[in-house]
Amino acid sequence: MDAYFEMFSGISGNMVLGALIDLGLDPKSLESELNKLGLENEYEIKIEKVSRSHIGGTYVDVHLHNHEHEHDHNHDHDHDHDHEHHGRNLEDINKIIETSELSRTIKEKSKAIFLNLAKAEAKVHRTEINEIHFHEVGAVDAIVDIVGSVTGLELLGIDRIYASSINTGQGYVMAAHGKLPVPAPATMELLKNVPTYSSGTEKELTTPTGAAIITTLSAYFGPKPLMRVEKVGYGAGTYEIDIPNLLRINVGNVEQGSKKMKVVETNIDDMNPQFYEYIMEKLFENGALDVYFTPIQMKKNRPATKISVIVDVENLFKVNEILLQETTTLGVRIFDIEREIVDRKIEEIDTQFGKVKVKVGILDGKTVNIAPEYEECKKIAKEKGLPIKTVYQMFYAEFERRV
Repeated sequence: MDAYFEMFSGISGNMVLGALIDLGLDPKSLESELNKLGLENEYEIKIEKVSRSHIGGTYVDVHLHNHEHEHDHNHDHDHDHDHEHHGRNLEDINKIIETSELSRTIKEKSKAIFLNLAKAEAKVHRTEINEIHFHEVGAVDAIVDIVGSVTGLELLGIDRIYASSINTGQGYVMAAHGKLPVPAPATMELLKNVPTYSSGTEKELTTPTGAAIITTLSAYFGPKPLMRVEKVGYGAGTYEIDIPNLLRINVGNVEQGSKKMKVVETNIDDMNPQFYEYIMEKLFENGALDVYFTPIQMKKNRPATKISVIVDVENLFKVNEILLQETTTLGVRIFDIEREIVDRKIEEIDTQFGKVKVKVGILDGKTVNIAPEYEECKKIAKEKGLPIKTVYQMFYAEFERRV
């Protein structure tokens, strides 16, 4: 399932939890997963159906035992060296997550969000990642928000996230050490390379935790993709303001058939040719749908290579980053293309060589293409001592007889 986060009123950790519960996440299942962290004596999750600007939503408050505080103002992350406040640092938090019984994917995603949050705080305070202490208050809050959000998404079967541009709010917010500008410095750090704006509301609409969750989990920020929405959930923020203080999450399927894609290209005439294989591999690992090299002549008739990458918008940023960091290029060209694809499925069919996996292309319910898997044909050719083209010919002859 896909989800599209609409952040017209920003995002915070408890707004994500509220929207997921509003979508039908069972609070009992969420709590039993969170109890695996062993922190259940430190907090209690309060869930309330509320209205913001006459729109109903779900408000989640992580109520900490023995602490009075307003939810999600984790600006009390600190970089003091003393432990008077019993701060938990990244290592402590990773240990809590790692030693729990949570699933591997929940652990990895939660740790990645915390790492990004700590990196942003460390950058702002000009210190090391492990010097950042999440105050006792902030730590439990942030753990419940972050691990809860990742767990909720998994329980609802949401595996791909798309996101809108982000309304940050403006003005000032009170933090442990005085006033901070909105967006708070750590939030600003996390929102680099992400489209943001302020609608003029004098409030902190996007918190560091909210920014860390969405920037870690979504690679796409922009207009709503072509999507069939099946369910909508509203997570409420704390304020009654001039706009509905809600995070809206749409869940359904983003249409994959005909899709706007990007082609990223760059010409290279001064790179060690051994690097190309490594770069190609890395591009495929990071969402490239196709990567190909074309020999070209550049100025002074220099032989060169044009690298072309086809990628969907969600992974464009990662692909650009790889090309700019890993190759010797100083820039890339990006242009739009439309891609039309047939539905594909893998089937196993019996042949004279035993079972062979085949790729079947289907258009409007009709089979328009069929191809045996190359690796399987290669294996048969080696085992039987046949030319690979003979294996293919025998396969197609057998397939023709059946049709």
